[in-house]
Amino acid sequence: MTSKGKSERKVGAKDVVRAVGVALAVAAVVKELRKPSAERTWHGVVAGFVPYELRPPTISRFRERVWDPESDHLIGPRVFGVGWTLNLGRVYALARRAVSSD
Repeated sequence: MTSKGKSERKVGAKDVVRAVGVALAVAAVVKELRKPSAERTWHGVVAGFVPYELRPPTISRFRERVWDPESDHLIGPRVFGVGWTLNLGRVYALARRAVSSD
C-alpha cells in the first residue's frame, strides 16, 4: 500500500476557488493600505468588478444585503469579505409571490 505525499495531491476546483478568494482578499487589503489613512474606506471593488467589504458588519448592513425583500437584486455584495451574497429576503418574496399566484 502506498500513500500519496502532499506533492502528489490533486488540485480540485475547491482549491482553485479558495486560492482566488484569498488572492482577492489580499488585493483588497493592499488596495486600501496603499491609500493615505484619511482616504481608506475599507469597501469598494477589486479586480474591476469584485466587491469587498472590510468594515465590521452591522445589523443594518446585514438586513440590507441578506434580507431585503424589496430589493431588485438577488445577489449583492457580502456583509463582510470579498465577493457576493444571496439576498434571501428577495428569494423569499419571489417564492411567496410564485406560490400565491398558483
